[in-house]
Amino acid sequence: MPKMKTKSGAKKRFVVTGSGKIKRKHAYKSHILTKKSKKRKLALTHATLVHKADEKSVKEQLRLV
Repeated sequence: MPKMKTKSGAKKRFVVTGSGKIKRKHAYKSHILTKKSKKRKLALTHATLVHKADEKSVKEQLRLV
């Protein structure tokens, strides 16, 4: 049997932390930045964790389950 491949898009977007949580970047930080406040852009810069409700789906895409 061939190996199961990880979803290419998922491996580019998510990283698994040492404790097993999944880290992601924020959306809306790529263009049309002139109308967004400095505070909003700064908040979008920092990475965050994937929500508990989406965690199972992301782990399946990364073939961690």
